[in-house]
Amino acid sequence: MKRIALPAALAAFAALTPAHAAEDDIMMRESDADVPATVERLVTAIEGAGATVFATVDHGAGAQSVGTDIGASQLVIFGNPEAGTPVMELNRLAGLMLPLKMLVYEDAEGKVWVAHEDIGDVLDELDGIDDDAEALAPLNGALEKLSAAAAGSPG
Repeated sequence: MKRIALPAALAAFAALTPAHAAEDDIMMRESDADVPATVERLVTAIEGAGATVFATVDHGAGAQSVGTDIGASQLVIFGNPEAGTPVMELNRLAGLMLPLKMLVYEDAEGKVWVAHEDIGDVLDELDGIDDDAEALAPLNGALEKLSAAAAGSPG
């Protein structure tokens, strides 16, 4: 019974969970600094905007802990209930995509990038949320401003 229940539960979860963002749904901006400095600028900008940094995940260190090198790569998870709650009021499943995330990483050529998903495209998969929904405007604006601040480029 347990062997049947787990695959069935996983299949049901997969059917109900929106697909991960395609690469064309990812917005990228090149940074003028290394990964640690870019992450520091990102965290400062997030906190300066009144949002909360919930966690920073060091994917590069995680890879090194298992004997692999993916280079410097850090995921910053952050949010603000004033911006996220209106979206979750449209569809509670938006909570699967929130809080927001931005990835700062160094590519194989040594370029540093600030990346985030296009939140409108990601949430558009949910009933009741169109990619141009009014509730998404604060999130889209914040992601663009934060990305520019982290990368050291004009917004």
